[in-house]
Amino acid sequence: MRFWWVNRQHPASEVAELFGDIDRVFSLDGELITSDSLCRVLRVSAGGRRYYVKRYSGTGKNLQRRWLGLRRWLGSPRVRAEWRNLQAFRDWGIPTATLVAYGLERRFGGFTRGAVVTDEIPATCDLAQLARANDSRLRDRCWVAHVARQIADMARTLHDHGFAHNDLKWRNLLIDGGSLPTAYLIDCPSGAFYRGAVLQYRIAKDLACLDKPARRLLSRTQRLRFYLDYAGHARVTDDDRKRISKIVNFFDR
Repeated sequence: MRFWWVNRQHPASEVAELFGDIDRVFSLDGELITSDSLCRVLRVSAGGRRYYVKRYSGTGKNLQRRWLGLRRWLGSPRVRAEWRNLQAFRDWGIPTATLVAYGLERRFGGFTRGAVVTDEIPATCDLAQLARANDSRLRDRCWVAHVARQIADMARTLHDHGFAHNDLKWRNLLIDGGSLPTAYLIDCPSGAFYRGAVLQYRIAKDLACLDKPARRLLSRTQRLRFYLDYAGHARVTDDDRKRISKIVNFFDR
């Protein structure tokens, strides 16, 4: 059984030819960006545009996460979660990459392979790259405040919907080159909906992932301002203090 979708509204004429079915996508050559036992990411250029092709051909990185081989039949494939999560981001008004094509293939009911193709967001760089390069923009308080407010809004929107990203790290946040830049949220194959105490734990993890590199690069005042923007509060409440303690100590436990 195969399921495959192509964005027929996409303006580029080469989309149907390049990404028209799963066999074509898995036969593509391009610049290798990342590769592991679960998936390979290629950057493909055509018609003056660049596309990211994420190809999944496994069900987990180790035996435990594959549920002793049962995940192929019982679990929801990560590739499906990835395209659904990107669709949700767009529905919620979160800037993200445009879906070009996606789908998967099953045999005898078990997942065998799948792929997600997205447009490149031009003239962007992820926050982790800026941090490694010690980019001067991270020392510009106005620039940092503008970007941080957008990321706080993104995180609050996710969490208000009962959704946790589960990999909300700086590498998954793209920033364009504008004087008032736009932030984009990408790559979310492990995000999911939760409830109750599990959701609160996942929220703390998301915020801790954002705060971990911020400790080295931003001031305490900037980090607190981010949290207040996220919480929608003018001042820190007693509940805020408890949550902040969980966030800053999350990776120490």
